[in-house]
Amino acid sequence: MAAPLSSIVRAALREDVGRGDATTLALVPAGARTRAAIVARHACVVCGTAVACEVFRRVDPRIRCTVKVRDGAAAKAGDTLIALDGPARGILTGERAALNFMQRMTGIATLTREFVRRGAPHRAAILDTRKTTPGLRALEKHAVACGGGTNHRFGLFDRVLIKDNHRAFWAGRQRRSLADAVRAARTRFPRLAVEIEVETEAELRDALAASPDWVLLDNMTPARLRRCVAINAGRAKLEASGGITLATVARVAATGVDAISVGALTHSAPAADLSLEFP
Repeated sequence: MAAPLSSIVRAALREDVGRGDATTLALVPAGARTRAAIVARHACVVCGTAVACEVFRRVDPRIRCTVKVRDGAAAKAGDTLIALDGPARGILTGERAALNFMQRMTGIATLTREFVRRGAPHRAAILDTRKTTPGLRALEKHAVACGGGTNHRFGLFDRVLIKDNHRAFWAGRQRRSLADAVRAARTRFPRLAVEIEVETEAELRDALAASPDWVLLDNMTPARLRRCVAINAGRAKLEASGGITLATVARVAATGVDAISVGALTHSAPAADLSLEFP
């Protein structure tokens, strides 16, 4: 997460502060100092402390930012997550950007932790997807990891994932098989893991003929997932995907799949309720 952090924070501050924090410059004396704290208003899994501290550091390096609850740790209502001490103008100017980052990331980590909890004691990993906020993928995937989830591919470059639209284009009028698609991908990118999406048991058998590393079982019922697990017999890793919720994740995990991908971790996680408070 370190590499894009400074550029992400700079962009957020350019957007929010622009030519200057007019309200704070008008009402807060230049020499005023204060203490403040970022506080959780409900139970949550904390994430984004490094980003929040980077915000305050860039606004005014004289602000001392002390993390009280580390990323990935649980907090309860009323807990202080970060203590701040320094120029009042800088703390007020950085407040919203810091909270926006932490609320988003803490919300993702908290939702992920609940998916992981409900999926236990089964062995299926909870995966994120590429359904992230443009420009914030590194932060959001860090939040998933803090919640106990597992990062899937970061982008289009680090794994082959043959989905329905790729398959439709590949097959065309020549009716080329899914196994042929796997072989073509592996020939072109021999160092990358190759995964292919299937929707039926017949498609699974077709794909397995080329020994893919992963097979994505799309929008299948638990009963069909169990049949696919039996057909696969350990030959490839199996990922279940498609509309899986907190209400259904335990049933899906119990089928024996290796992983469950959940786009909602990043595209639908509610923001955590955090606040910046002065003593």
